[in-house]
Amino acid sequence: MANPSLFSILCIFSLFLALVNADSHFEGFEAEEDEIEDLTIDPASLRSPPLSNPTTLADPTPKPPPSHLPSPHPPTTFDFWDDDEFEGVPADHPPADPKPENATAAPTPPPAAATPPAPRSFTVEILCGAFLVMFAVNYFTGKRENENIALSWAAQFAAKDSIFEKNFSLLGIGDGGDDAPLLLKEGQTTFKFYASGRRFCQGLLATLELKSRHDLIARIYNMIVPCRDEISFEVFMNDDAMDHVVFALAKKKAAKAMHKDVRDLQRFANVLSPPTGRKWVVDDLAVISESKEVAADFVTDAVIDQVFGEKAFEKFGKGLISLHFSDQHPGVHKKVLLFKFVLPAAKNMADMSRLVALVPYYIDLIGRYKLSSQARSKTEAARQKAAQEAQKELRNAQQEAMQRRKAERKKMMEEAEAKLSAEAIRKKEAKERARQMKKAMPRMKMARGA
Repeated sequence: MANPSLFSILCIFSLFLALVNADSHFEGFEAEEDEIEDLTIDPASLRSPPLSNPTTLADPTPKPPPSHLPSPHPPTTFDFWDDDEFEGVPADHPPADPKPENATAAPTPPPAAATPPAPRSFTVEILCGAFLVMFAVNYFTGKRENENIALSWAAQFAAKDSIFEKNFSLLGIGDGGDDAPLLLKEGQTTFKFYASGRRFCQGLLATLELKSRHDLIARIYNMIVPCRDEISFEVFMNDDAMDHVVFALAKKKAAKAMHKDVRDLQRFANVLSPPTGRKWVVDDLAVISESKEVAADFVTDAVIDQVFGEKAFEKFGKGLISLHFSDQHPGVHKKVLLFKFVLPAAKNMADMSRLVALVPYYIDLIGRYKLSSQARSKTEAARQKAAQEAQKELRNAQQEAMQRRKAERKKMMEEAEAKLSAEAIRKKEAKERARQMKKAMPRMKMARGA
């Protein structure tokens, strides 16, 4: 039994030495080979191994004893292989192509320098600042322009020896002294002038409506959509100084719009066709009047020759917007004369002198004007009919308001009943029945005995 065991140990040891000799072909293992060759087997150290399990002895691949030799170096990846120096290298690892010695290495590009941060853009801030500067400059320049136009008009028509100074005793606001201001500024675009102290009228109010020159956005808008400076005169006539008169004069397009929108013109007047056999206004203008008699008396030859005729209109009358005279004006004052003109530039203010002269002219003309009996009877009938229609409309409006209030009250009661409880509804119904029964009972009159 001992001989086979000893034989097995010797075989294993010889196999181990063969493996060590095979590894000694590599570089760096010569010293270790010498050490292995010096090793001798001590017969005394050989002992028969103890009896073991038969299954262990039958193992065809016995494990070698642990070795004290240093472990081989971990595998290293080589960039260049030499077949003559190394043996046992697998054939599936082809050697890498060596680089030619005379090949010059490509110069390594220097590291890119860190790009400096882009400078901050102030475009938006610059634009906003420029806009604010332009807005401020335009505000003061536009404000000054409007003031110059208003002052130029006042100097032309409301100063000493002017047309309003000759026709009215009190100009401007205040007590009418020399230091009293002529114009009242109500805004950057609105200026007002007041005059009183004249026969046939209570006073005159002129309103200058100028363009919004102080507003930069409005100025740009006006470049696209043109706008005009306008002046309107309101003359409040005395109640006994104006007969039944409804009359208007304007350009044809504006006259049609006025006849459609203005209530007194729509109710009492019509657009008249030009008469034959006498002078009349230019073809660009249209006359709206309650009767032909009124139109003929108001469009006089003097007015045609000075302003509204073929020759004078282009030079003196092109600034006309409208004339509107009515004793049925909707508002506080019933008898009013309205004049609307276009304001020229400050340096050309004298161009509207003849238009402004129409104001005192028509005050005197209408103040002295009396209708014929036939025309007056027609106008009175028309006004009575209009008054009846107005009363009817008022009653209808009152009835509609009353019905509306009743409907609202009924709706509120229904909403309140919907919120009541069943007990409250029962009490309310019982109370209503008692009231109805009491109302249905005959009333007894008791007489006191003698």
